Amino acid sequence: MAFMLRAFTNSLRRTRPSPRELSSSVAHCLPTETPIEEETLPYYQPSHYYPVKIGDVYHTRYEVAGKLGYGAYSTSWLCRDLQVNNKYTVLKVSTSLPDSPTATDREWRVYEHLTRVDSSHPGQSLIRELYDSFDLQGPGGTHRCLVLQPMTMTLLEMLRLNPRPFDLPLLKMTVKRLLLALDFLHSEADVIHTDLKTDNLMLSLEDSTMLADFATAESIDPSPRKMIDQSRIIYTSRKFRRPTGGKNYGLPMLCDFGEARIGKTQESGPFVQPHIYRAPEVIFEMPWGSAIDIWNLAGLIWDLFEGQHLFGDIFDPRGGHDPFKHLALMVALIGPPPSEFVRRSETTEQCFDPSGGWIAHDEAPVPAVSLDVLEKRLTGDEKELFLAFITSMLKWMPEERKTAKQLLEHPFLL
Repeated sequence: MAFMLRAFTNSLRRTRPSPRELSSSVAHCLPTETPIEEETLPYYQPSHYYPVKIGDVYHTRYEVAGKLGYGAYSTSWLCRDLQVNNKYTVLKVSTSLPDSPTATDREWRVYEHLTRVDSSHPGQSLIRELYDSFDLQGPGGTHRCLVLQPMTMTLLEMLRLNPRPFDLPLLKMTVKRLLLALDFLHSEADVIHTDLKTDNLMLSLEDSTMLADFATAESIDPSPRKMIDQSRIIYTSRKFRRPTGGKNYGLPMLCDFGEARIGKTQESGPFVQPHIYRAPEVIFEMPWGSAIDIWNLAGLIWDLFEGQHLFGDIFDPRGGHDPFKHLALMVALIGPPPSEFVRRSETTEQCFDPSGGWIAHDEAPVPAVSLDVLEKRLTGDEKELFLAFITSMLKWMPEERKTAKQLLEHPFLL
């Protein structure tokens, strides 16, 4: 099915960089007073990050070739596997937060759980693979390290390179793969992802020479970096070159289990899911299960195809999440909740009367919008099928939402 991505990625190709383009061998040192990379994050603390250095070897086999990226809870690095010829891996090094588990700790527990699931489900192969894990002892404490399957880029990065909505064939291919992965997680592994978004979907690696070329480029033309002191260097991240030789960026796979939960049912709180994808039972702090991933998926599909958030206008003037605006928009798009839903939480009485009528008019009026009006790309039977597919996921009652297995059989995807 890789041909479906070809039209989407052909315009992004270019030839490999030549040695002439990579002529410098001296690293450019950046001024220490200007924050870069992880230093720019709101709650950055140097002691939380392990001082990874390019060229270092960890766990006696993983030699760091260059920096791929950073986040609030980890940094990512391309590594040569010194025990396997021509093999490269991605090393995800967590921050050390002694008072609370990090997302990488949670991700490691989920991967450990998945290794114990005896399954031949095809969706299992659509999840990024964990090769190894180990701990590093740093100045600030213990850092969990995950050795992961290399990928080319996130779907978010792809969309930034080529910012146009998906066409129907590409959308259906992507959704089918995601539903297969979710069906495996929900029905056989009892795992809820809770964080489906474009930066947690990554494109698989079709052109494996990109990895060695990344390492070569870093050695010939070192990335700019900041020399903090003898023990710490902040490197800038390097991107992979584009695929060559008729290869593409690969196909979407589900990644990043840093917010995932194990078990069929979770108690309320703390909040999970990005605000724009948050299911109503999470907003009301009800117990929740795998159906929150299905609600989340509907919003993600809308983003990919319509090019805008379905639940985008849910923030106050300061940029904070406004649950009243969010719930009022839900009422506009899918109608009022049934009385049974209202009875599941005492907090619902702030918004609804016992029969599900909206009463929070002072906090947020119900907007005059509908799914039919917001959907602007389709007509006729195609539009009817698409909206039926979306609404089968957007149900107030979690048990009324279609499961991943049922959605795979929906006429829209056939």
